[in-house]
Amino acid sequence: MMYSDKVMEHFRNPRNVGEIADANGIGEVGNAKCGDIMKIYLKVENNVIQDVRFKTFGCGSAIASSSMATELIKGKTLEEAWTLTNKAVAEALDGLPPVKMHCSVLAEEAIHKAINDYRVSQGLEPWDYKEHDDIHAEVHGE
Repeated sequence: MMYSDKVMEHFRNPRNVGEIADANGIGEVGNAKCGDIMKIYLKVENNVIQDVRFKTFGCGSAIASSSMATELIKGKTLEEAWTLTNKAVAEALDGLPPVKMHCSVLAEEAIHKAINDYRVSQGLEPWDYKEHDDIHAEVHGE
């Protein structure tokens, strides 16, 4: 399987690893079939993501996707971060092998969950998003 230099770079030197003690938005997603678990911590102030960290248990693509996704949303408003798609994460990594695209989906979903966790904690309605159940099934041939 061929990985881009960017995937390898983010796998070897992931950015924003760890947790935020006083995070006010946390999103965790896992996929039992592939064993990847991703947790995103947000520190939101005035609707802007001041800090973001992640902990990912999974393959190199999952770690690289988490790392790149956190880089892409840091300093952004919640609305901007919400629009980050898994395709944008994969493109920023110069592509992921088709069987690893679900890793970028986990990053997108973890960010959505963390943003909604923050919104609910602020007494706001969570935003709607569609879970990509189909992509996991596609990958694992179900």
